[in-house]
Amino acid sequence: MPSPQPAGAAVTPLIRRPLSSICVGALAALLVGVAAPTPAAAAPVPACTADTGPYQWQLEQYLRLPADGRQSGADCEAIRAFQERNGVLPADGFASLATYRTALVIEERRAPNKNGTCPHRQERLVCVDLARQLLWVQRDGQVIYPAVAVRTGRWGQQTRNGWHEITERRIDDHSELYDNAPMPYSQYFSGGQAFHGVYGDLFNGGGSAGCINLHLRDAELLWNTTDVGDAVFIWGRKPAT
Repeated sequence: MPSPQPAGAAVTPLIRRPLSSICVGALAALLVGVAAPTPAAAAPVPACTADTGPYQWQLEQYLRLPADGRQSGADCEAIRAFQERNGVLPADGFASLATYRTALVIEERRAPNKNGTCPHRQERLVCVDLARQLLWVQRDGQVIYPAVAVRTGRWGQQTRNGWHEITERRIDDHSELYDNAPMPYSQYFSGGQAFHGVYGDLFNGGGSAGCINLHLRDAELLWNTTDVGDAVFIWGRKPAT
């Protein structure tokens, strides 16, 4: 049994240290002299080795590189960085058609009708420039749907020039002529020719069978911008690819 305290003696209270402080102190003692782990080094970026591409000279001009039409290490790195920033796949530094068309859209988006080729109308008007493979929508001279890349008819199945009108819309359509091919967000403007989205690579192949193809996201936005009765104006000539 503990000895009784003498009369009048002060009683020293029991000091209870928090368990957390005891643990932290013990852990600190154990870790004295132990170096902190070194973070893993980032994987090195692979060298850019793509050859000269078919749109080398155009992309060199757009990216303000020495424009000689021949790929260099600096050209490859600059093109790859542009592809990564704008979601162009594969991002390998090759001056491809998809990369060039993406650059063209970015360059033309602020003022696609700077030359005034698409007529001025108070109503909504879908403008399609075959030479630049661009589409936008304007109303009273103001762009209300920004310029996007399109794929128009190949040689022998050209998209028809001139004035048209959206006559029918089908949100989930399929082609009756071409193996039941999907045509999401279809808007017909000239017989069987229509604006519609495509799955996969918009720039694959030499052109469509006459329709105006868009990236799926662009076709959906166009669907939500236009309606039956809207005018369509198409001009120019699709360049060889």
